[in-house]
Amino acid sequence: MNIIQQQLNGFSVLYIKEERIDAHNSNDLKQYIVERIEAGEINLVVQLQEVKFVDSSGLGALLAGYKHAAAKSGKLALSNMQRQVLSMFELTRLNRVFEIYTDLDDAFTNES
Repeated sequence: MNIIQQQLNGFSVLYIKEERIDAHNSNDLKQYIVERIEAGEINLVVQLQEVKFVDSSGLGALLAGYKHAAAKSGKLALSNMQRQVLSMFELTRLNRVFEIYTDLDDAFTNES
């Protein structure tokens, strides 16, 4: 999985550089998120602007990261979702679990 990581405003921002998060790469995403949290980066924003599709394994990877961050008293938020990806979160009601922001500025304003 192609991920670019950057520290911004006290958050570790993970830019997902893939069009899909699915069974093919979701385990890599989960492992990457867990490694960041274990390294002490407990406040993360996953930027999903380039992602056009997420399946159940992708949702599971993000949820596992969310739970891992919460267990360390951290947060995992999502930003820049395309409409079709947001629809998947709404369909599964995971939009009630995750903090979902329109963009990074919105995330930083509301999470600070």
